[in-house]
Amino acid sequence: MSFHSGFVCILGRPNAGKSTLLNALVGEKIAIISPKPQTTRNRILGIINVPEKKGHESGQVVLIDTPGVHRPDSSLGRKMMSEVHEALQGCQLILMIVDAKRKWTDEDAFVLDLIKRSGTPVFLLLNKIDLLADKRDLLPLIAQFQPLHDFKEIIPISALKKKGLDELLQHMVTALPKGPRYFPEDQITDQPLRFMVAEAIREHVLFQTREEVPHAVSIMVDQYEEGERLTRIAATIYCDRPSQKAILVGKGGQMLKKIGTAARMDMEKMIGTRVFLELFVKVQPGWRESRQFVEDLDWRRQLEQIAGPARPESDSPKVTVMSGRKAKG
Repeated sequence: MSFHSGFVCILGRPNAGKSTLLNALVGEKIAIISPKPQTTRNRILGIINVPEKKGHESGQVVLIDTPGVHRPDSSLGRKMMSEVHEALQGCQLILMIVDAKRKWTDEDAFVLDLIKRSGTPVFLLLNKIDLLADKRDLLPLIAQFQPLHDFKEIIPISALKKKGLDELLQHMVTALPKGPRYFPEDQITDQPLRFMVAEAIREHVLFQTREEVPHAVSIMVDQYEEGERLTRIAATIYCDRPSQKAILVGKGGQMLKKIGTAARMDMEKMIGTRVFLELFVKVQPGWRESRQFVEDLDWRRQLEQIAGPARPESDSPKVTVMSGRKAKG
């Protein structure tokens, strides 16, 4: 049997289940998920090694999760769409994922138009089939999608329930060209832990806050010192307005403490050591419109800057929560 390998890009509108699919296929949580749209802001790479089985090819699938495809109206939105376009460059296969419970809309057509222009072979994934009351609805649904494009495959799946994923994986390996192993067998992502801990904090902000606050928040890691038994992490939660900061801090610092405690527990599982976490909340008005600030959020850019001079301290007051200590303001 020959070895197949290549890069596979997951595309879809916001909340179609892209990150859930990535985590399910990789077998580890490497992308944060939430019911709020545009949770994913960066392209995230997951590596799947497929062993040889009787009658099936072996290979390495390099999956690229992307932000939800949308029409951007801010520097943050344009950066997210830039992540989508960069992910499309050099990939050998696209997984277009749609919610099987929702009607086809102009947003889906916008995604498909982007895919058509790429000229890359595409699988259409009908996700969330576990929510269909009658599975017989699948056949007319497939018939509805077939005329829209020359899809290489149309595969019904449930990323959440992990249904149809073995079939999907085998089809992906077969569709990819013969090639080398791009990453070591024990590697599952290219993301540094420094970025993953920032995303862990943002995930709990998404779950704990409402209305405009989740979308008005960004995270930067200011300190990351990993020791044999203890990892020290300091991070700043940036928001747009003082009112949002008040919500993030909460009465007596309780909201910040809740976010910090939950994030710290996730980090300890991720890193494998105890974690001492220090959080700050700062107001950065209009950060989503600042091209420079949005660029600085990119973990690749952050790694380049680590060796450079530290960012100057803001004059805005800090609110801190530490592992095992009470919040203070």
